[in-house]
Amino acid sequence: MSPLDAEISDKAFPMAPYHIRQFQERDYKKVVDLFSRGIEEHAPATFCHLLKLPRTLLLLLGMPLVMVLVSGSWLLAVVCIVFLLLFLWFLAGQPWKNHVSICLQTDMADITKSYLSVSGSGFWVAESGAQVVGTVAARPVKDPPLGRKQLELFRLSVSSQHRGQGIAKALVRTVLQFARDQGYSDLILETTAIQQGAVSLYEAMGFQRTGLFLLDSIIGRVIDCFVIRFTYPLPSAQEPRL
Repeated sequence: MSPLDAEISDKAFPMAPYHIRQFQERDYKKVVDLFSRGIEEHAPATFCHLLKLPRTLLLLLGMPLVMVLVSGSWLLAVVCIVFLLLFLWFLAGQPWKNHVSICLQTDMADITKSYLSVSGSGFWVAESGAQVVGTVAARPVKDPPLGRKQLELFRLSVSSQHRGQGIAKALVRTVLQFARDQGYSDLILETTAIQQGAVSLYEAMGFQRTGLFLLDSIIGRVIDCFVIRFTYPLPSAQEPRL
């Protein structure tokens, strides 16, 4: 079955057929909307992560206490807590908004040029009922380790209404098959520790954790946002050559 046009119907969800095909220019607006919404959905999880940090708890307890000691007003203390929570909510959304903005100015600005016109790359969509409900992309790693030919997975996203139907797994399998067909030795990707759904998906599919580092930005360091690097060594690359 071709990964570019694979009719898939998850047995657990017989009423939700979908198929995966290569991106077409007419999909652009739907793809961008789906990608943007999917990324910005991580803000609430980031906010909860922020609230659990020791320094955040110290701030939320310390600042109101200082207000009470200085002004003697509990009302000002409550206002201070509300202000801090609003600021933390704003802070939690910034890395995701920034990420969307950067992507829309780089590879997502022209998907055909960034992926379909580049040898060894690809961009696929999952379609259900004539609607684009999922996306995934891949392109070669520029400077892979010596002796390895690596493909990197990008832009995996599934609409909130169509999750739990196996679409994300099918999209990843499409890229894995593409990587095998193109002779890649590894499929790699990066995701944040905050994206627990994605982390669980990749681990369940056999990806191995091969790196952990702090997001390289001021906000990333403030909110302790760690990035996990995953690698999937392709079986053909592990077999000894005769």
